[in-house]
Amino acid sequence: MSNEDWYRNKEWSKEVEAQFFAKLKRARRKEQYLRIQASTIARNNPDAALMLLEQYFSLDDDFDHAQAYCDMASAFLAKGEVQKAVQSYGKALEREAEFPKLKTDAYILYPLTIVENKLSNLYQSANEILDAHQDRLMFPIDYFRWHAAKAIIAAHSGEEELASSHATSALEAAQIKQLGFRFHQNLGLVGKEFKGVVDELRAIHA
Repeated sequence: MSNEDWYRNKEWSKEVEAQFFAKLKRARRKEQYLRIQASTIARNNPDAALMLLEQYFSLDDDFDHAQAYCDMASAFLAKGEVQKAVQSYGKALEREAEFPKLKTDAYILYPLTIVENKLSNLYQSANEILDAHQDRLMFPIDYFRWHAAKAIIAAHSGEEELASSHATSALEAAQIKQLGFRFHQNLGLVGKEFKGVVDELRAIHA
């Protein structure tokens, strides 16, 4: 880890924590370093990430609050605390509504988390968020997640034709293996982590 990347540690230990806070003590923009470090370890060390985010929210600079709520949601999901993750994504969306120039992926992660965990009491809310942000879709993974969530919600409502149509669109997005970029050709593609969702979409499409 270079001196410039002291706030992007991928592993966390007492030694790493001590080194991080020693550097943080001398840093001017403590908020951004806390949030970025929390984001980096949210999935593999969620408790440490939540500790860092708690300190982030205690500071004055609130520029990155929306993304910090998303990072918090990632940590809660890693801990299996789905309801808290959904609430965090909801807070990110509320923050974006106040400051619309600062965007995150909460618009798609909120509904996707809801449908993946079958929180059917929140399907209407998820559907409203999907419809409100459809114009933000850009990469294949965006289209995949958006149509996947719409398909699962429609299937739950018994709208078989609509569900099948969305499932088809999602599966087509998942089949895209390369973009037309010279560099970062895998950017925005659908990965293997969505196998469970793909299997459900195939059942809807059948």
